Amino acid sequence: VQLQASGGGLVEPGGSLRLSCAASGITLDIWDIGWFRQAPGQEREGVSCISSRDTSIYYADSVTGRFTISRDNAKNTVYLQMNSLKREDTAVYYCATVLCLTSSIGTMPSDYWGQGTLVTVSS
Repeated sequence: VQLQASGGGLVEPGGSLRLSCAASGITLDIWDIGWFRQAPGQEREGVSCISSRDTSIYYADSVTGRFTISRDNAKNTVYLQMNSLKREDTAVYYCATVLCLTSSIGTMPSDYWGQGTLVTVSS
């Protein structure tokens, strides 16, 4: 089982990026998928998640209104569209299998994690 996060890069404040989480070995449409980020020296933060049937979607307060999570089951991929990026969005972003609730993201030791993709917001 492998989750591959991609799409990170350098973007100016106010810009946009779309992250992708592609899976092999599992079919994402039966899994809740979450996005996390970790900036240097900071704790990992749950950013967003989407439940297996899209019945629950969660966004952290820090990204609500700017980020949108979605999935394309035909491509076995979950996306995170990030708009109006701020310098404080700079971090390594990871995707993982999770338990997605409308108010939180739950993780367990048995969850699958991608390797991370770096997002740098800077002018």
